[in-house]
Amino acid sequence: MENLQNTGTQPAEGTQPDEGALRRDLAAAYRLLALFGMTDLVYTHLSVRLPGAAHRFLVNPYGYLFEEITASSLVVVDADGLPAQPTLYPVNPAGFVIHSAIHRSRPDAACVMHTHTLAGMVVAAQDAGILPLNQISIEFSGDVAFHSYEGIAADDNLSERERLVRDLGDRNAMILQNHGLLTVGRTIAETFYRTYYLEQACRIQVAAQSTGAALHVPSPEKVARTRRQFAEEADKGELAWQALRRKLDREQPDYRD
Repeated sequence: MENLQNTGTQPAEGTQPDEGALRRDLAAAYRLLALFGMTDLVYTHLSVRLPGAAHRFLVNPYGYLFEEITASSLVVVDADGLPAQPTLYPVNPAGFVIHSAIHRSRPDAACVMHTHTLAGMVVAAQDAGILPLNQISIEFSGDVAFHSYEGIAADDNLSERERLVRDLGDRNAMILQNHGLLTVGRTIAETFYRTYYLEQACRIQVAAQSTGAALHVPSPEKVARTRRQFAEEADKGELAWQALRRKLDREQPDYRD
């Protein structure tokens, strides 16, 4: 029988993961987004804060498909998205604008994931946001922020960073209007869990709307009760993350390189 023990990437309680563990986890997240069809060629980013007092983060090398990312290819950047290590890989500071704004303002947001998926962009083109049409969707009730479209996020628009931070507030997910989706979390596992299920909520919504049938929305009381039940879960997404890491270890072990 396959060993179902922890892969060793999660730190002991009260400690922080080291850079090597974070590199392996983040590379795994990139591969999994590719596996689940949640990429936009070489665009969008996943980032994680490195331990220590300095503002340093791991991001993907610009121009690489998510399916190509490995632990060693991830680039250390500073809070402005500029390389903080000698590297042969290209980086895209403008692509880090959204991430840097959130990392600077949310100490709890160790990881930030941003996607341009078809379902996510369809919902981002609607005014209603995430509708509570399924218990997957209900988990996000009250936890999804909304940021109005201001054009391509670029490093010459510093004022948008302030509005991004303001709009996100203390929530863990955000719809970027006419753009895409964003999630944050304390760990890569937690953030991936939110990214995966926010995407599923969007896919459910688009599929339900496409039928043309009247949509049934549960009562506010049932939505609130379900939301509380989800909130009681500890170690959000950790069991699923360990299972996904085992899958990658079997099928794409080179992500760890």
